[in-house]
Amino acid sequence: MFMDHLACFTPADLAGSTPPDLSAFRWRLLAQGDSWFSNSRDKLNAHANLLQELVFKGQTAAVNCAGTGNALSHMVDLESSADFVRLLSGPDAPAWDGVLLSVGGNDLIAAARTPAHDAAGNPIPLELRLMRRQTEWGPPSAGVARYFSEPGWATYAEYLRANVKHLLSLRDQGPSAGKPVFMHCYAVPMPRPAGAESNDDLGAASGPWLYPAMKAYGVPAADWAAVSRLMVFHLAQLLKGMAADSEGFPGLFVFDSTTVPLALAAPGSTGISGDWHNEIHLNHSGCFKIARAWSEHIEMVLEGKHLVPVPTGRKGRVK
Repeated sequence: MFMDHLACFTPADLAGSTPPDLSAFRWRLLAQGDSWFSNSRDKLNAHANLLQELVFKGQTAAVNCAGTGNALSHMVDLESSADFVRLLSGPDAPAWDGVLLSVGGNDLIAAARTPAHDAAGNPIPLELRLMRRQTEWGPPSAGVARYFSEPGWATYAEYLRANVKHLLSLRDQGPSAGKPVFMHCYAVPMPRPAGAESNDDLGAASGPWLYPAMKAYGVPAADWAAVSRLMVFHLAQLLKGMAADSEGFPGLFVFDSTTVPLALAAPGSTGISGDWHNEIHLNHSGCFKIARAWSEHIEMVLEGKHLVPVPTGRKGRVK
């Protein structure tokens, strides 16, 4: 069956002298997110924008409000996302068939990078960071969880839930009220000295991200990959838990990208390796693998063929 790539536009395209005719598309989506949706030139050249690899049976368009920089962006900052807010809930907002969100991953990385001490040398409380100092490590029997701050995770989880609820409330203030919001989980990065290129739109290199945090906290190199996996799987469980809470997070659909087999980057590598462009961003092959699976998930929901909850003890049915 022939599949069409997602047609990606920007808010600037809509405001241009010859705006695209969105009515010509079967599905019309609004997108916002972190660096996995970034429009930066070097990411597009590397085919490392997840949206670019989405494909659908019917012609589908998305207006992508994500930024152009390579630097870490935190959970959608609505003060600097005026286009997204306007297109989602403004007085002249179009009616979208769905919203694509790529959020939470960069916040997770930033939380992992929170140092043990502030600039003045004062200890940062455990509930404000994801990593434990060596004097706080649990017993070896706890495995790599001994390095992980559960109090810090609770803070992060509360923060993410509140932000996603706010985004859903914005959706319901506009003409797209009740339409599906699609989020993806993340893939497990290998902590390694592989930052972004210096020729990005900001003119400055960024990263690596997890690698210096693992070194700063003294985590043995043999455990780096497992610590990364622990954090990403925590995030996946959190996102899937929100999607399962149809009352608290109505119309939220989460695709578990941790189930997509990817080629890991080689430990210690400094550039493109496996399915990774750098330490935390996928390359063309990585985006291709996740996007093709996510596309199917999105289209099933748009067509009303997703699984719906049923009482315990019975299998899910297809609408």
